[in-house]
Amino acid sequence: MAKGRKYVWNNIHLGNTFSLGLILLGSVVGLPFFIWKFGGDINHWWVHILLAFFLFVFSGMGITFGYHRLLSHLAFKTKWPVKLFSLIGGATAMQDSALVWSSDHRRHHKHVDHEDDPYNIKKGFWHAHIGWILFKEKSYPDLNNVKDLQADKIVMWQHRWWIVIALLVGFALPAYVGWMVEKSWHGVVLGLLLGGMFRLTAVHHSTFFINSLCHCMGTQPYSSSHTAKDSWFMALLTFGEGYHNYHHEFQHDYRNGVKPWQFDPTKWAAWVLSKVGLASDLRRVPDEKIMLAEIRQKQKQLSERLSNTPRPVCENAQALFAEAGEKLHAAAESWERAKNEYAKAAQKKINLTKEQLAELRAQFEVAVAELREAIQQWHAAHQQLAGQLA
Repeated sequence: MAKGRKYVWNNIHLGNTFSLGLILLGSVVGLPFFIWKFGGDINHWWVHILLAFFLFVFSGMGITFGYHRLLSHLAFKTKWPVKLFSLIGGATAMQDSALVWSSDHRRHHKHVDHEDDPYNIKKGFWHAHIGWILFKEKSYPDLNNVKDLQADKIVMWQHRWWIVIALLVGFALPAYVGWMVEKSWHGVVLGLLLGGMFRLTAVHHSTFFINSLCHCMGTQPYSSSHTAKDSWFMALLTFGEGYHNYHHEFQHDYRNGVKPWQFDPTKWAAWVLSKVGLASDLRRVPDEKIMLAEIRQKQKQLSERLSNTPRPVCENAQALFAEAGEKLHAAAESWERAKNEYAKAAQKKINLTKEQLAELRAQFEVAVAELREAIQQWHAAHQQLAGQLA
């Protein structure tokens, strides 16, 4: 229980508490008991396991691709069949409708680590992980921050019918497949326990860990102004959502794992769909802006090490580092100014001839080159000074 937070009976969300408790009980007690007692009567285990895995991916990606990046952050656009498919998958994760989920998530980003953050980690690990779902202070969510989504017919259809979708696809489907392959009640029960309850428990807690573990374990390569952290391990369990520090710095980027080697199947899915015309307008943060965020964080960490080191550090190395920092700051300002001017011109917010537009483009390219050179010089100076502290 979160320290300082008083949970009383009137705040218990009975529906969430009962359903989550029942699903967990079926997963950790019902499924092992069934396997022990009736496992020998199952002839097609591979079918049940494959279906459970498919539903895990379908519901998990429904959350990460549909609920999270597509709707909460508007990181890209999709054709309506893709949106419909992802929202059906999201419904089977049984984490409320896309509308309510997106409202909570937008509020989380706006007020991260503060009182109005629905899953504020500063109220404790338990609260951030699941307590905020079990104990509600409001019976009905405030949906004023998702008015754009309320104008979407597919979103509103899913909002009305998500429980029915979840029961049909997440429970009735594996039960039906179990009956079809086993021709006995054993197949039905196994379908409900494995493809329904166990799969749902896995999806729930992999998602919940983003709100809890990814705010208390991992690294902060982009910012320490909030508690969000990057975790490659959590990325493996959450379809790429584990790179949480990056996400909180650049929430509208369609990528969470921004590095080419980082595991992010949600990013890959959006990219592939864009190549076949089913997704568009993939939003990307400029590489230079990402590098500057990393540099600011490294500079902050190095400054802390310098202030805490008991031995003298080479003044020449410090002077070179300070000079590189000043050059980088000037280059970054020039790049930002050139980028904004060219963006306005390219979007036809100002009237220019083709020659003037080409000149702005050339100025922007020069600013990019100068910024990248300043970044290289800064890294060299940083490495030299950091070596003095090793």
